[in-house]
Amino acid sequence: MTELAQLARRLVGGTAHWSPGAWAARITPTPDSTDEPGAARHRADVLYDLVQQLADLGAEAESRPARPVPRLDNDLALPDQLWVVATDLADAPRPVLTRAEAALRATHRTLFPEPHH
Repeated sequence: MTELAQLARRLVGGTAHWSPGAWAARITPTPDSTDEPGAARHRADVLYDLVQQLADLGAEAESRPARPVPRLDNDLALPDQLWVVATDLADAPRPVLTRAEAALRATHRTLFPEPHH
C-alpha cells in the first residue's frame, strides 16, 4: 500500500464513525494549518477542504481544469469522498503525491491533535 493510501485510510478510518454532531464540532487549527490562527472551524469544513485540495491536485496531475467538488448535504459522506479523490491520485507524479501526502498529514493533525503534555 502506498503512503498516500495509508494516510487516506488512516483519516477515513478515524472519521467514518463520526455522528452529525461530531462533524459539526468546532476545532481550532494547528499552527501549520493554512487557516487564520485561532479561527475555529467545523470538522466537516476541514475535511471538505482537504477533499477539494486533493481533487485540485488530481486535476493538476491530469492537466485539466479544477472543478468544485460537490458539497453533499450529509457530512457522513465526507470519508467516502476523501477515499475517492485520494484513490484518483494513485498514479500522480511524485511532486503531486508529496503535496497530497502533506495535506493529508496536516488535516490529520488538525482533526486529531496530539495532547499537550
